[in-house]
Amino acid sequence: MKKYAILTVNMDTIEELLTRGVANIIPGKEELRKKLESGEKLNIYLGIDPTATKIHLGHAVPLRKLQALAELGHNVNFLIGDFTALIGDTSDKDTERPVLTSEEIHENFQTYKRQAEKIIDFSKVKVVHNRDWLSKLSFEEIVKLCQHYSVGDFVGRELIRKRLQENKRVGLHELLYPVMQGYDSYFMDTDIQIGGTDQTFNMQAGRILQKDLRNKESFVLAMEFLIGTDGRKMSKSWGNAIWLEDGPEDMFGKIMAIEDSVIVEYFKLGTRVPMQKVYDVETRLNSGEHPMDIKKELAEEIVKEFHGEEAAKKAAENFKRTVQDKEIPDEIPVYNYKNFESLGSIKIIDLLEGSGFVESRSEAKRLVQDKGIKVNGRTIEKIAETIPAEDGLVVQIGKRRFFKVVSE
Repeated sequence: MKKYAILTVNMDTIEELLTRGVANIIPGKEELRKKLESGEKLNIYLGIDPTATKIHLGHAVPLRKLQALAELGHNVNFLIGDFTALIGDTSDKDTERPVLTSEEIHENFQTYKRQAEKIIDFSKVKVVHNRDWLSKLSFEEIVKLCQHYSVGDFVGRELIRKRLQENKRVGLHELLYPVMQGYDSYFMDTDIQIGGTDQTFNMQAGRILQKDLRNKESFVLAMEFLIGTDGRKMSKSWGNAIWLEDGPEDMFGKIMAIEDSVIVEYFKLGTRVPMQKVYDVETRLNSGEHPMDIKKELAEEIVKEFHGEEAAKKAAENFKRTVQDKEIPDEIPVYNYKNFESLGSIKIIDLLEGSGFVESRSEAKRLVQDKGIKVNGRTIEKIAETIPAEDGLVVQIGKRRFFKVVSE
């Protein structure tokens, strides 16, 4: 008879695990509650494909849940999809993903892990790689795994159906992605899978194998998405992300730019404050307290978690000075431009692009069009505008970023 380690269970902790940031539980909340309250040590995992190198605050939502379960003493795995990344999950994409090399996957994970350590205590969470088991499957074994799934279910997914209707290519290899993720869950004998709601189909594949091959009921914990700074789902491709490695001032300013309507969601999903604090914030907003004051508390809380209390205080002071009081910061980056003054004048787009303080020439044009560039306090109105090449001129990008041009 199988013996289980018995864990001490805090009922309030269980309730928060089942509700905070949780969009859906399959097969059901009460069933999972019973499992968690049993004291049994469960096998739990969160998987990521290291296809990118940066983590934003939205990624922190499932990471926090994984850490919370690890702190309860469960057997928690952080799965690196170094084999599944060779295909790439297209759950939330309208095209195939580019194929990564093994070297790119390894390098991406090293960067990812460094950032994840801001939330995950890897002394309590085991890192595993699905290459260790997926690469060893024979073709016969893969065929047998595929027999548990239907092509109709796969092509019935909204984005896949849309691609087919638009005559876009859907690679045959993409059908294997849920099969591989399902085998991950089976191989680790998983009790709970954690992921975003866009991963529900793939996580269900794991439940199917656990049920078919072990007659075991496993669970899916689908997490909510955090809204980005522009009101849409936080995403790198939309430029609306708050990155875990953003500097304190930049992080603070981005949080201050969110819509007032998502302040409560940010306290719930983007911080570790107790839920009572979240409820208090909602009450304060409903009673008419100014959202700006509460948003400052939110920004300080998030910056404090990732950069420390002192950095959070300085970021708050910087925001007041540069945004609210419209002052130039005491210390700003310097762009050393050789023989700058000798130019006489320069196009603002050329200056922005050459400075390296914008990502691209197209971003520089967009900023000018949106009236987001000032030179010595004057708003630049036209993309083609030329400015005097004066030593020490100050360029402001948006509300919070500045740099000074110094002629070498």
